[in-house]
Amino acid sequence: MEKIFIGVAWPYANGALHLGHIAGSLLPPDIFARYHRMKGSRVLMVSGSDEHGTPITLEAEKQGKTPKEFVDYYHKEHVECLKKLGISFDLFSRTTNKNHEKVVQDMFLTLLKKGYIYKKKGIALYCDKCKRWLPDRYVEGKCPHCNFENARGDQCEKCGKTLNADELVEPRCKICNTEPDKKETEQFFLKLSAFKEQLTDYMKDKKFWKENVYKFTMNWIKSLEDRPITRNIEWGVKIPLEGYDDKRIYVWFDAVTGYLSTSKEFSFWEDFWKDKNAKHYYFIGKDNIPFHTIIWPSMLLGYGGLNLPYNVPANEFLTLKGETFSKSRKRAVWLPEYLKHFEPEPLRYYLSINMPENRDVDFSWDDFIMKNNNELVATLGNFIHRVLTFTKKNFGKIPEAYELDDLDKNALKKIDETFSNTERYIENCEFKNGIKAVMELSQFGNRYIDEKAPWKTVKEEKEKCETT
Repeated sequence: MEKIFIGVAWPYANGALHLGHIAGSLLPPDIFARYHRMKGSRVLMVSGSDEHGTPITLEAEKQGKTPKEFVDYYHKEHVECLKKLGISFDLFSRTTNKNHEKVVQDMFLTLLKKGYIYKKKGIALYCDKCKRWLPDRYVEGKCPHCNFENARGDQCEKCGKTLNADELVEPRCKICNTEPDKKETEQFFLKLSAFKEQLTDYMKDKKFWKENVYKFTMNWIKSLEDRPITRNIEWGVKIPLEGYDDKRIYVWFDAVTGYLSTSKEFSFWEDFWKDKNAKHYYFIGKDNIPFHTIIWPSMLLGYGGLNLPYNVPANEFLTLKGETFSKSRKRAVWLPEYLKHFEPEPLRYYLSINMPENRDVDFSWDDFIMKNNNELVATLGNFIHRVLTFTKKNFGKIPEAYELDDLDKNALKKIDETFSNTERYIENCEFKNGIKAVMELSQFGNRYIDEKAPWKTVKEEKEKCETT
């Protein structure tokens, strides 16, 4: 029996989910998991709320809440919305639970013991006015790569490059808007450079990956640099060593370990993580590629004995009027609001047929309405309604099939071809092509019914009608 592990990008608990999250990383794995369960594969699909890091503390401070109060609210909202949308997780956890903390600390200590984590002094930003360190989202400035004016201290939202806060040009404190000082501080670093040869070898048979994912990863490997995995912050997983109470493990090291910690809540987790025949798929947005194709594989290689990603089918972005959906900029169509007014199925269909698999795709309400009315309702819905209502009215059961004519034989051939093509598309994570194949079959079905005209044959050629 095929074993399929599905890791789903952890939704960040700093605000409501939006349609960009659904199209990018939450709906694709659900389609994949449902297919494999129907096929008879053993599936373990995991995710959870990513609840640590500076975006949480920054937003909690603005709202006058503790970080825990803040993430509790959004974790609950995430769970409720994803359940309504029908996303079929086997396990959906959170990074604030004790099991996760234990697994992250074990990962840290194991890599430290093996020499893959080391201490090093470096430069960090400090706001003298606020009397605090400014990691990640506590600072903004000009991106050194694309000159975007509002790049964050951990990543540029425009070009997608990961950053260290001290790399920003003309940085400014997010709290008081003054320019911070650069000060020396000691952090723990992950020795990514030690894995260059192993990562290169690992990527040799990954040319079947999406072109952008493969090229991005290979370019990263060429210029691999060690990266800090701790921050001067009070919210996060504690460093399991004495003398570091003012630091926490950085959110990206913490969050990717969540795939393992959540799996360990399942008693048969080793069947998926230690059986070399089990395939691991990670569904993410393109902004998370390096964390899942470079950093997480490096951590797994260093830890030892656990399966590496088989495929990382990262999606591009869903956009709104040409601009990226963004929680921080409050530019989005929010999932909780959508679910207050509409059913989940139209959204699942629209985001499947419009999935940003290989390029950014723009969302518009006009297109949403058009595709649902003209395709989901008028084509697929119409076909199902015609067949079921006619059959119930005239037979009350599925009728017998008698002698097949050429139209019937062609219909059976088309059905077989669609099953075969759809299976291939889903196996290759080409979900847009998969749903298109199903829609083409429903169009064919409507034409077939029109040609066979069962409303006529039911009166004079009953067997022919039953066969139709």
